[in-house]
Amino acid sequence: MPSTLEIEAQLVINWNGHALQLAAAGTYLILNIPSQQVLDELTAGPPKPPGTPKAPKSSGPDPLQQINDLARQLGWVLDLRVGGKTYVTFGVQRTPKITLNAVLGKIGSFFK
Repeated sequence: MPSTLEIEAQLVINWNGHALQLAAAGTYLILNIPSQQVLDELTAGPPKPPGTPKAPKSSGPDPLQQINDLARQLGWVLDLRVGGKTYVTFGVQRTPKITLNAVLGKIGSFFK
């Protein structure tokens, strides 16, 4: 009996007119998001009514670390890509591996 769950899949999810691509082979998963703007929309959360004050940053567990811990527990590697470039790799080491592409992409999104 295998100790990890292996997956073979290709899936395209249309979200707000954007194609999100998920591919998996064995224990390696790739999620490709078409652009930094789409990633920002996905991670922004629900819209807030005008005039609502910003909520203070929570002191709870880091969501990226939680994803990494889950990937390691399942024996998977999750490669999050934006525009075909790797941004974050989960499940390889104790902490998520964030690339320079992610840092530059986030900085660039502030100027758009």
